[in-house]
Amino acid sequence: EVQLVESGGGLVQPGGSLRLSCAASVATSYNYTIAWFRQAPGKEREAVSCISSSETTTYYVDSVKGRFTISSDHAKNTVYLRMNSLKPEDTAVYYCAARSDRTSYCYTYWDEYNYWGQGTQVFVSS
Repeated sequence: EVQLVESGGGLVQPGGSLRLSCAASVATSYNYTIAWFRQAPGKEREAVSCISSSETTTYYVDSVKGRFTISSDHAKNTVYLRMNSLKPEDTAVYYCAARSDRTSYCYTYWDEYNYWGQGTQVFVSS
């Protein structure tokens, strides 16, 4: 079982940047697919980005392409989501999720993930 702890959320002005961190209790490389989801009030949880366990595949939802970057630090068992050029519509609770997997596939449905962090709030407003 893997435990996930997110951090890095906060209040930022439009156009600003944040870096979210997802610290895992075990090494995730080649063992787990990691994804970032977000959920805004009254909306469904959506996959924002994903990195496959082999780290050969990444996924970004269209609305964040060119602005968000997912990366990992093996030494720290941490996956990051760098968010640039933030917009008010990026406001949501961001969740890190993990799925035990050893493929190069990125899963984009919330029910395909077994493990979840507690979430971190991102609020983009002037």
